[in-house]
Amino acid sequence: MSAIEPVRPRDPRLPVPPGMAMRVAIIGFVAIAFFAVIFFRLWYLQVLSGEQYVHLANTNQRRDLPIPAPRGEMLDREGKPVVDDRTANAVQIVPSALPEAAVITAQAALYQKHLVEAAEAHHAAGVALNVFRATHPGQADHRELERLQAAAARLPTVPVPPLPASAVHVRRLLTRLGGVLAMRPRTIDERVVRGMTALVYAPVTIRTDAGLGVRTYLGERGNEFPGVLQQPISLREYPYGEMAAQVIGHVDQISGEELKLKAFHGVEQGTIVGQEGLEYYYDRYLRGKPGVSKVEVNAEGYAVPDALKPSPPQAGRSLKLTLSLPLQKESEKALLEGIDHARAGNKPAVAGAFVALDPRNGSVLSIGSYPSFNPNRFSKPLTKAEYKELEGSGSAPGHLVDRAVNGQYPTGSTFKPITAMAALEAGVMSPEEGLGAGKCIAVSTQKFCNAGEAEYGAVGLVQALKVSSDTYFFEVGERANAHGPIIQRMAHKLGVGEETGIDLPSEFPGVIPDKEWREEQNKAELKCEREEHVPNCGIVEEPTGTWTVGNNMNLAVGQGELLTDPLQMAVAYSTLSNAFVNGGTGAVVRPHLGAEIDEPTGGLVQSLDYPPRRKVHLNYNDLSLVMQGLHEAASSTGGTSAEVWAGWDQSADPVYGKTGTAQHTGREDQSWYLCYIGDPKHPLVIAVTVEEGGFGAETAAPIARLIASEYYGKSKKFVAGSSQTL
Repeated sequence: MSAIEPVRPRDPRLPVPPGMAMRVAIIGFVAIAFFAVIFFRLWYLQVLSGEQYVHLANTNQRRDLPIPAPRGEMLDREGKPVVDDRTANAVQIVPSALPEAAVITAQAALYQKHLVEAAEAHHAAGVALNVFRATHPGQADHRELERLQAAAARLPTVPVPPLPASAVHVRRLLTRLGGVLAMRPRTIDERVVRGMTALVYAPVTIRTDAGLGVRTYLGERGNEFPGVLQQPISLREYPYGEMAAQVIGHVDQISGEELKLKAFHGVEQGTIVGQEGLEYYYDRYLRGKPGVSKVEVNAEGYAVPDALKPSPPQAGRSLKLTLSLPLQKESEKALLEGIDHARAGNKPAVAGAFVALDPRNGSVLSIGSYPSFNPNRFSKPLTKAEYKELEGSGSAPGHLVDRAVNGQYPTGSTFKPITAMAALEAGVMSPEEGLGAGKCIAVSTQKFCNAGEAEYGAVGLVQALKVSSDTYFFEVGERANAHGPIIQRMAHKLGVGEETGIDLPSEFPGVIPDKEWREEQNKAELKCEREEHVPNCGIVEEPTGTWTVGNNMNLAVGQGELLTDPLQMAVAYSTLSNAFVNGGTGAVVRPHLGAEIDEPTGGLVQSLDYPPRRKVHLNYNDLSLVMQGLHEAASSTGGTSAEVWAGWDQSADPVYGKTGTAQHTGREDQSWYLCYIGDPKHPLVIAVTVEEGGFGAETAAPIARLIASEYYGKSKKFVAGSSQTL
């Protein structure tokens, strides 16, 4: 009997088709690969790149603050400091470390909101003005146009919101600090808020030069002033105050407009840079390289205590100048003495300027302008009223204007040597021909007279320059008009009516009027009248006027619409003088103040080279006659400045000088003097002018003699002449 096999239970699993098995295998493989990639990426980030991301995280917690570099010195030609830096004590506030810092933060946020609103309103005003102009071409409602123009031009003033009354602790702190610094607590609060708006994580400087007493007091009571720091900083110092201030310039924080300039590429906001003068022109050398202070900040962007090592700044390089410090001092003193003398004679003498050049190469030995200003004032923020005072107005001369290079003056008779050279070289007259007889000459209905209607008779060229006969040069100007712009061409040839190329940021190009210039002025006047809808813009009185013989006669004596400055006239006389000593071949020198760039330690980096702009060739016989007339004017009895140079050793240091008295309608005459001193080894050209200073021999010529006396080591005495000549 066989055994019975037990029945197996049914398998509940259904058979898997081969296709399904394949799909399951593929999905599993993909899932494994996906998790492998994630695992590998996590391993890469945490193990291989962990240090890199830690570094990036740390970097994100740090901010770099620039440490200003000391600016380079300015030295005179002998290496004596003219401009330097000094260390001062700056008081700063760290906003995040103040009591009730959240209140200050809210105050700054509200101020920032108001700034944005004001900027949007100002932009909207500009858009409204542009829309109005586009929709009302030539037929505008003048009142509405003026209203919109005023609104678009008005820069909004945004006050800092006041501290809330609840901020008791911070109010007490600011009150105590204000007592120490002699500042209003409100002023401190405003500076903190404005500083936070500019750079939230940086300490805010409250006072740049607090002094030794404040440093000691705050240093001993640091716990009583939380959030208040003291930091040594470098401040620009001008030890000679107003001396050559317009030429030297000053420094200030870089402006938004300056940040866009190529000259300041890469300069950080807040950097101290040169403003005007040599400080601006040579800023790239003087500025130095700022250091970096690394600041640790928290998640809210506020600085926290740290021990990050700063990178020290590199001091700027030094600039050696062509200026002679002793001559500069005496020149400034001489100008003031001349102005005082003129005022004692009831002349307003409101302003003046001088230049002393080496005519061989254009080195500026002294240069100055009055009224001046003290550039040390710019080490602290100026109020709008203070800056407006320095700018001046129509009735009061501006202190910031450098009249030596940006003055705009007729020259009076100092222009006559230029007229003489032009007429001689063009064959307008012979040097021996007698011209200018009578007190006046008449052209049509207009009379042209000598000063005081003096009578010199018919004279030749040399005598005409010696006594400064206006009628002689009026007649020369009348004749020259028929030969075209020969006077104008000679003026440009010698360097008048064009920029000299001096190493300063700006200079007046000058105006030498002629027929073409008059036509351009007429066109500009008519265009302005059409665009501004006014009867006259003041460019010219009559836009239909033409160039006349009378215009040329006025130009011949340095009057009319001629405009130039002492520097251009000094260049012209330098051209004449170096042609005179070189057989008629001269050079139009490029005046300059920079001599060399040096390391802070004194080593030479670069010698500065200023070659002449061009060579000129003058007829030596003609030039010799012109120079003879100038020499007799300064040395012979009856010469216009002979009294001023009485007692001067003319054999050792011959003087070739010309007075000038420029007339201004409704004002006192302007005093001028130009001279060349022909010392074989140390020649000198001096240009002096005094606005409303009277006759040239009365005021300007004595100033020039004082300058020359210092340069040549002679006794100094103010000797005024009595000649009344234009």
